[in-house]
Formats: sequence, structure tokens, C-alpha cells
Amino acid sequence: MIDPFGRHVSYLRISVTDRCDFRCVYCMAEDMSFLPKADLLSLEEMERLCAAFIRMGVTKLRLTGGEPLVRRNVMSLIEGLGQYLGHGLEELTLTTNGSQLAKHAQGLAQAGVRRINVSLDTLDETKFARVTRWGRLGPVLEGIAAAKAAGLAIKINMVALKGVNDDEFDNMLAWCGREGLDLCLIETMPMGEVTHREETHLRLGDVRADLARRWTLLPSNYATGGPARYVTVEETGQKLGFITPFSHNFCESCNRVRLTCTGTLYMCLGQEDAVDLRKALRASTDDEALEAAINRGIAAKPKGHDFDIGRVAVPRHMSVTGG
Repeated sequence: MIDPFGRHVSYLRISVTDRCDFRCVYCMAEDMSFLPKADLLSLEEMERLCAAFIRMGVTKLRLTGGEPLVRRNVMSLIEGLGQYLGHGLEELTLTTNGSQLAKHAQGLAQAGVRRINVSLDTLDETKFARVTRWGRLGPVLEGIAAAKAAGLAIKINMVALKGVNDDEFDNMLAWCGREGLDLCLIETMPMGEVTHREETHLRLGDVRADLARRWTLLPSNYATGGPARYVTVEETGQKLGFITPFSHNFCESCNRVRLTCTGTLYMCLGQEDAVDLRKALRASTDDEALEAAINRGIAAKPKGHDFDIGRVAVPRHMSVTGG
């Protein structure tokens, strides 16, 4: 699948649920209203959609949410998708907050998942409770330990928040080094109405320059197919990534589209262009109409986002599109 700007779309991120057992301050409101179950695609429909994308050239699938592991029976979907590995699909992975990871880590590995991203913004229990509102640090750390024991490679995603966790980057980098984990720092994104975004926004270019005063950051060609740009931390041997939608956007090499749990295909995280795949999916058991709808979406993929920290780029929260 080639978009209007010559980019090869080979990466699908699919949100299996908009629900989450955390209420992170930069992601969603504390009193979030979630979709009724009747509006969601079934797990079987999600697998059929993913199969269509794989036939059309997608080689990487990432399951997201909300929190994907709170979706009931989600492991059946993951096991089903794992059957496509080596048959068009090269990688199956997911992003999780880690709360449910301890009980699912072994099953993920058995299904063919080889690496995961865990969202973790602080190692301080009090801060963790404040940032996530509903979360507890202990189960997340237990989940990371279980994932390591299952043989999964782990990358920690840390949203950089001024006045919240900007005094912890060195500590997180050192901890990741001891634990054998990669780390990715992420700028906040202007999606949905969440409080104090401007006050907590940090430019990662400044953070990187500050870290370079104490750590040896070596150039790296490492890439995962996502938007992060990586360096290798000489002192730990681990990788450090930066996702910078404001200070250095990643649109020119964008290879991904996003599918919501209701079957809406978004071609860009920061734009409203979308195609309803649920209608085509349910109209017929023949996939011709479905593939035609997917192609319409790819043909409408925009050149990039126009994020501005001073305004909300799109009204939907990150959890709706898939974090």
C-alpha cells in the first residue's frame, strides 16, 4: 500500500478497546465516558480486518488501547493473530500500562509476541498515583519482571512532563540500564481536552542536550518502524529513543495507519481524515469491499499533522485512536 506521498504503509496500530484501568492526566479525563460494548468490533471482526491488512502489505501489527489487556478474552485475538507470523506478518507487539502484564506475559510470548512497550512515567509511587490517578506502581513493576522472565524484550515509554517527572530522567535511564530495558521519551500531544498540557510540555531537544552532559549518547541507526529516533547510551548499552511531534516531527517517514475499536481507520494521529471500515466489514463476507475501503483510506493519507501545543489538534482523546 503506497500513500499519495510515496510512503509504503506497512504498519497497523489497532486499538482493541478505548477503556483503561488508569486515568493518566495527559491522556484522558478522570470522568471519561467509554463506548458501549455494542459499538465495538468483535474480536473476530478485528482479526478479519487485520488479516485483510496483512494480505495488502502490512507486516507489523501493534495492539493498543486504552489498555489492551483489559479487553475481555483479548488473548484469543492475540493468539489468532500470532498464526499470521511468518505468513505475511513479521511482527506482533503491543503497548500496555503493565497493570495486567503479570498474568498475561507468558501467554503473549507463547502467541509469538517478542517485544512490548510499557508506559511508565515515574518510579516514584506517589507520583505514579498522581499521574495515573487510579494506578499503583507495584503491579506494573511485577508485570515488567514477569515479561522479562517470559523472554520479552521491553521498551519503557516515558512521557516527559515539566514539573512532574523532569527530575527523574537520569534515574529512569540508570534503572533501565540495570534492568536491561530500552527507554523512549515522548513529548505530550495535543489530543482531547486534558488539563495543564501547556504547563507541563517539555521540548525533548532540550532534554537530550541536558542528558548528553552526563551520559554518552552514541548515534544509532536502530529503528523499530515507529516514530522514535534512537541513540545508544554507552554507559548502559541500552537504547534511548525520542518521539518529538513538535520539535522534530516524524511525518516524512510515516508508514502507519490506526484502526479504532469501532472500525474507524485514521490515516494520521493528528488529523480527522477517517474511513469507516466497520460498514464495509459487516456489509459482506466477501473482502473485496473491505479492501476497497482500506485503499480509499490509504489514498487519503495526509502529508502530516499540524500539532501546536497551544491548541487541541483533534478533539478525540489518545485512547480513542490508540495510544
